[in-house]
Amino acid sequence: MLSALPTTHQALTVPEAMAALRYSRSKVYDLIRSGALASFTEGRARRIPADSLHTYIRTRLEEAA
Repeated sequence: MLSALPTTHQALTVPEAMAALRYSRSKVYDLIRSGALASFTEGRARRIPADSLHTYIRTRLEEAA
């Protein structure tokens, strides 16, 4: 599942996070709004740290266990 993450990027765009998680745009923004997925903005550009994506996935796996 993590193979969809670009390995050279420290921060992902929303479309890259969507592709990595295979979630819709609205689902990714819902996760950001709820605080489940950390992000930051620079000007009008929103970025999601790659570590945040890994943490989200790890948390979901632990909850499912």
